[in-house]
Amino acid sequence: MNLEPSLAVRRPAFPLLLGVHNQVLLVLVVIALAAVASSGFVGDAPNRLVSGRPISLWSAADPITKAGVALLGAALSATCFVRPSKSLHCTVVVLAAALLLLVLAAAGQAASHLTQSGRLAARISLGPAFWVLATCAALALADALQRLNAGLIAQLFAVIGIAAGAVLLAASGIFDALSLTQEFATHRQAFSDAITRHMALVGASVALATAIGFPLGVAAAKRPGLQNPVFAVLNILQTIPSIALFGLLIWPLSALVAGVPRLAQFGVGGIGVAPAIIALVLYSLLPVVRNTSVGLAGVDSAVIEAGRGMGMGAGQIFRQIELPLALPVLLAGLRIVIVQAIGLAVVAALIGAGGLGTFVFEGLGQYAVDLVLLGALPAIFLALLADFTLQIITTMVSRRLAR
Repeated sequence: MNLEPSLAVRRPAFPLLLGVHNQVLLVLVVIALAAVASSGFVGDAPNRLVSGRPISLWSAADPITKAGVALLGAALSATCFVRPSKSLHCTVVVLAAALLLLVLAAAGQAASHLTQSGRLAARISLGPAFWVLATCAALALADALQRLNAGLIAQLFAVIGIAAGAVLLAASGIFDALSLTQEFATHRQAFSDAITRHMALVGASVALATAIGFPLGVAAAKRPGLQNPVFAVLNILQTIPSIALFGLLIWPLSALVAGVPRLAQFGVGGIGVAPAIIALVLYSLLPVVRNTSVGLAGVDSAVIEAGRGMGMGAGQIFRQIELPLALPVLLAGLRIVIVQAIGLAVVAALIGAGGLGTFVFEGLGQYAVDLVLLGALPAIFLALLADFTLQIITTMVSRRLAR
């Protein structure tokens, strides 16, 4: 028997990484170290209109914080060379979460230290090293949870723990000197209105898309002949760029209001909320219809026949058998739709629909990066929260059906 092929497979492709048991974590540590060494952790600008000078982490943070970041980074690096085990992955989770919170605290401390000179117009913004370091810590945490095969409860506790730590840091006032916090304080009421409008746009569009797409998906599943024309139209809508679709809706809606002026009383117009919701609904239809059709088509025919054998009618089979069994796939489609709608609603600010995109485009026009972040970061957090929540619900439903 020739053993050469098996020996060739066992030979490591990268000899330098022979003793590394977690190459993903090692890459994250190297990237974070390179960012800290080569770019600014915060930026110090005399005002919001001038680019700030980059200040490294080691120059901005106090000695205790620097020592903490260095120790946590060294500890994470050391775990890359330890044989994997459950306790090791738990250790990485704790270390990564602590590093993430310490990075947040370091940014606030650096801003407070740099603004002690009394410059009222000074702006301390978050630099590239902060974003890279925080992202690497978050990815290391997610990777450790995945390797740990953490359940929903463990993931939920991890998220709640980090969120609680960030809230406590914010409540202590450590972030007050950051430019991002100052932008929020200046636009507090506008921010509240924008996030409310953003969630209303997403909620209305998803509700309408579900009300329209679910029956279409059921029809496509029951009548295979409808699938080709329905999905052809929906695929074409999905390929139209969002800005182009918003622009295409301006003329017909303006003409409609000109012909029926009373529609303007209900908010219908070429710009504003109406075209935004219509565009978001059109973009959301494909995931709803596709997942509804796939979910219903995937129900085992033997289960349906068993229901018929028990004397159940078509409506009872649909409500009590097909719909519950297809529910995990339907929720997966809803998850895609909500996350997509949250992102696309940002672009809707270009046609006067409001929402978080208002800050994004206003910041771009003023070259104010922190104003852009004031709109972009909440949209990202909303998308992550919606994705995580629906993932939990889908998993719970799947487990219940598996019993």
